[in-house]
Amino acid sequence: MKIKLAATLLVLLSATLIAGAQKAVDIPNPAIDMKGFLAVADEAAIHRAKHRLTEDEFVRMSKEPGVIVLDARSKQRFDELHVKGAVNLSFPDITEDSLSTMFPDKNTKILIYCNNNFTNALEAFPRKIATASLNLSTYISLYSYGYRNVYELGPLLDAKATKIELVSTKQENLLAKLN
Repeated sequence: MKIKLAATLLVLLSATLIAGAQKAVDIPNPAIDMKGFLAVADEAAIHRAKHRLTEDEFVRMSKEPGVIVLDARSKQRFDELHVKGAVNLSFPDITEDSLSTMFPDKNTKILIYCNNNFTNALEAFPRKIATASLNLSTYISLYSYGYRNVYELGPLLDAKATKIELVSTKQENLLAKLN
């Protein structure tokens, strides 16, 4: 009797959960497209595989004329420590308008990095879980907006030993005044 009751309750609970999931799926919003996002994410993943850089490649490419180093972290984290010469466009502010203003040429070579590229500087680069790494969402977002000349710093580097020059906004402003 107890098994029959438990089975009946399980069936009812499953039916309720399925009905709830179906209801959530059926809520229309033309401004949100999960299927489209997943399709673009799959396409971007294939593209990204050929656009990941070693530390040395990142340093070399960052010195090329016209190359932009983009930091999509918050302004607060950017101000604490960032790649020297990087521009900050916080991920929530990535829109068609902000991108067309900052990078009007979709062929511009853009290098990206995120929190998960650096250790030993947790205040500036707090760790995210690997599946929520800002590089992933930034890459997919730029790809979605038509930017195909995007390259991502690949390795996890020690912020105190990296060949990539890291500075605070205060340091960078002071250096600019001295020059």
